[in-house]
Amino acid sequence: MRINSNLTKIAALALMASYSCVANAGLNIFACEPEYAALAKELAPDAKIYSATTAMQDPHQVQARPSLIAKMRQADLAVCAGADLEVGWLPMLQMKSANARVRSTDRGLFFAADQVETLDQLESVDRSMGDVHAQGNPHLHFSPQKVLKVAEALTDKLVQLDPDSSADYRKALGDFSKRWEDAIPVWEAKAAPLQGKNVIAYHSSFRYLFDWIGIEQVADLEPKPGLPPSSSHLASLLKRTEAGDVMAIIVASYQDERGANWLGDRANLPVQVLPMSVGGNEQSQDLFSLYDSVLDLLLGLSSK
Repeated sequence: MRINSNLTKIAALALMASYSCVANAGLNIFACEPEYAALAKELAPDAKIYSATTAMQDPHQVQARPSLIAKMRQADLAVCAGADLEVGWLPMLQMKSANARVRSTDRGLFFAADQVETLDQLESVDRSMGDVHAQGNPHLHFSPQKVLKVAEALTDKLVQLDPDSSADYRKALGDFSKRWEDAIPVWEAKAAPLQGKNVIAYHSSFRYLFDWIGIEQVADLEPKPGLPPSSSHLASLLKRTEAGDVMAIIVASYQDERGANWLGDRANLPVQVLPMSVGGNEQSQDLFSLYDSVLDLLLGLSSK
C-alpha cells in the first residue's frame, strides 16, 4: 500500500509539473522586424520570438517563404511596424498560414504605428509619388519616446493574450521603462554636437532619429521614394554639396551604397552606413546598443 501511495504522489507531482511547464511556456511571437523582436524580448523574456527579417533586409520587400508561413502558423502574436510597411507581404503570410489568431488587431496582431502619432502622414497618395506611406513614416523605432509608448501598448497586448502572466509582463515593462528613461538624457547629451548638422540620405529611413537629435536631411539619394538614384539626380545632388554644409551621406544597413559612394567620391564627403535595426552591425545587439552605435557613428563623422 505504501508503494502504491508513493507512486500516486509521484504521478501527481509529475502531472503538476507538466501543467506548470505549460503555464510558463510563454507566448509564440512573430516579429516582422528585428527591432520589434528585440522589444518583445525585453517585455516577454520567456516567449519564443522569431524575427521575419534582419537589419540587412529591406522590410518593404520580403518573400512569403514557406519557412515564414510555418512560423506565422505557430504564432500567438504578430508584432509589426505597421503604417503599411509590410503591406506587400504580411497579408500573404496571414492568408497562407491560415492562423486566425494573428489576422486581427482585436486578437493577436499588433502594429506599433497604431500606438503613436507618426510623422509625415499624407491625406492621399498615388503611384506618381513613389513608395510613400499615407499613414506616416513607419520607422518609428528611432524615436525613444515613441518606443516607450509602443512598449506600454505591447505590454497591454501581452496581458490580453496571457493574463496569467500579467504580473511578469508588468514587471518587465517597469524594468525596461526605467532603463530606457535613464538612457534617454545620456543619449541626448551625447548627441548634442550633432544638432544643426546637414546630411544627404536614402529615403526617410532615419526620419525619427534626425528629428530627435536635430539633424536635417537636406536631400534624398532617391529621386522618388523607392526609386534608385539616376545619373541626373546624382548630378543635382553633387551641385547641392557645393554649398559646403553637408556633413556626410547616410545609408541604412540594407541599402545599396553605389549611388552614395559615387556622390561621396566626387563631393569629397564621407559615406556612413548606419545599422537600420538590431543586428545591423556587430555593436547593435539590442535596442540600447543600437542607439549607442548609431550615435557613436554619427559623432565620429562630426569630429572629422
